Amino acid sequence: MQNQYDIPAMGFGTYGRNGEAGVEAMLVALETGYRHLDTAQDYGTEAQVGEGVRRSGLPRSDVFVTTKIRTSNLREGTLVPSLRQSCETLGLEQLDLTLIHWPSPNNEVPLPVYIEQLAEAHALGLTRLVGVSNFTIAMLEEAQAILGDLRIANNQVELNPLLQNKKLANYCTEKGISVTCYLPIARGILGGVPEIVDIADRHEATPEQVALAFEFAKGYIAIPTSGKAERIRSNFEATKLTLNAEEIRVIEGLDRGQREIDPAWGPDWD
Repeated sequence: MQNQYDIPAMGFGTYGRNGEAGVEAMLVALETGYRHLDTAQDYGTEAQVGEGVRRSGLPRSDVFVTTKIRTSNLREGTLVPSLRQSCETLGLEQLDLTLIHWPSPNNEVPLPVYIEQLAEAHALGLTRLVGVSNFTIAMLEEAQAILGDLRIANNQVELNPLLQNKKLANYCTEKGISVTCYLPIARGILGGVPEIVDIADRHEATPEQVALAFEFAKGYIAIPTSGKAERIRSNFEATKLTLNAEEIRVIEGLDRGQREIDPAWGPDWD
């Protein structure tokens, strides 16, 4: 499952996957078939991701690596050095995708300041693709105007059956911006949603697999995570699950706008 940017749709989130246990979880993911590791400067897992890629024995070109720029590195003159440091920590010459993790809190740093630096990082070859995370439609439009011919490849946002972010996701799809879902399995609470349990039972699947299959059916990328080998493998089975049109329609009706990540300094969501 790919998209116009060849970003593997099934990614492995690395938030909380610290230390040797974190490396082991990434190795299980890579052995299982995941080919996309998602990290961030704020996660403190870049070193583990690099170690996982090296110890997996897979060619570098086989593993898609994403990192995200922390908000303290958005000021003038700080983004590019921080990304060089990320590459060094990862042990990689180039990222596949670099995202702005959050818009500058309370617009403390004007958006053009860090978007222009993101373009500079791309021009220097530090990252193959550029994108953003937690950006609204207005912010995406402003950023794309600054970037010109350099396309915003991805917007990573909270998205799952209980928070479908339809207005924003539809805008991204229309504009050729791939969507990555974080918290794609809603922190494991979907087992309490009868409609999802019914669909899961029909497919002899888990509620989490149904959520991921729904996201893939919509053309999205998803980055679930777990420290448990059996859960890592179970989530990957969602790549083999196909939902029918009626099941997708039922899940589309479950949107509650139930947002989990909503800092006071965050953007005004669409």
